[in-house]
Amino acid sequence: MSDHAPDREAIAALDALRAALTAHGITLPSLDLHLLSYAGRYDSPPLITLGNCNAATAQRLADVLRAAR
Repeated sequence: MSDHAPDREAIAALDALRAALTAHGITLPSLDLHLLSYAGRYDSPPLITLGNCNAATAQRLADVLRAAR
């Protein structure tokens, strides 16, 4: 793991998002840090790539978000 504070922040957010999605039975296969923004050294955290998913996963994600309102 990186010692750069913004990197740690992004990794923690990524882990939290992955865990929350998993708790609802949702897997986004491409969920990861955006490599180009992770490779640079900026004062802001790297971007998180949500990536692609199939229609069933998109519908499940929409259903969970709608129910959480």
